[in-house]
Amino acid sequence: MPSDYTVKAVTFEINGRKISGISNGNEQGKLLLCLHGWLDNAASFQPLLPYLTNYHVIAIDWPGHGLSDHRSTDAHYHFLDWVYDLIALFRTQQWQAIDIVGHSMGAMVACSFAAAFPEHVRTLTLIDAIGVLTADEATTTTQLRKGLLSRLSRNISTKKYHSSLASAVEARMQVSDLDKANAKIIVQRGIEQTAQGFKWRSDNRLRSTSPYRLSMTQAEQIVADIKTPAQLIYANKGMSMVAKGLKRFGPLFKTLTVHKLIGGHHVHMEQPEQVVTRINAFIHQQEFKEE
Repeated sequence: MPSDYTVKAVTFEINGRKISGISNGNEQGKLLLCLHGWLDNAASFQPLLPYLTNYHVIAIDWPGHGLSDHRSTDAHYHFLDWVYDLIALFRTQQWQAIDIVGHSMGAMVACSFAAAFPEHVRTLTLIDAIGVLTADEATTTTQLRKGLLSRLSRNISTKKYHSSLASAVEARMQVSDLDKANAKIIVQRGIEQTAQGFKWRSDNRLRSTSPYRLSMTQAEQIVADIKTPAQLIYANKGMSMVAKGLKRFGPLFKTLTVHKLIGGHHVHMEQPEQVVTRINAFIHQQEFKEE
């Protein structure tokens, strides 16, 4: 593994709130933006960083995650608000077209962003996710009821504390396929120590049920509007919905390269060198076409 790399903290102010992240690599190089999944944080990309020193890599914590601020007390975490966070970040930083890597929810947000704002996405790499989440239109009312009742329960619930970092790591492992080393990487950025014990930094409202989902027709239109060259890197033991999504959404992409690796949902943490090899090859291929 390369050893000559330095991880730096970065912060951005978006709409009066802080978005935190990590950065490394050649700050004069091409920007590569990494977007993490639900209830993860920027540290989930840390295993990739030693192999991405040719780029200026920035991995952000979504609002409510990691070290970023939570949304205001009268707000919630709608899926499309993540897309707004992204375009606000691009406009404040005056970023033009850059390469984006998204994992899980971050990949779904990136799909929607690439469709709506193609001028800002040079290439799109999706890790163990494709398209966006959908629901049958017949469940609209049921989804609305569940989502709003879920908000009420989250508003009155209290934070859980762990007696130690090890306890928090074990809890994270129980709800994912992460091994201990990778779970610790994510947990260390996503937890803080208080007088009562270790508590999660993430906003409790993130766990609320969404009161709405896009229909399949809407999701298909979003994917069909992605003009950006895209690649999917997914795992043989990852999310089952990815294989189904590939069949449904794959043919709708203008350009889609697909790689299947051995691993789980966090395959980019398990197989960082293999994932970076495919990211590099894909980006370089697009550079060659542009020449």
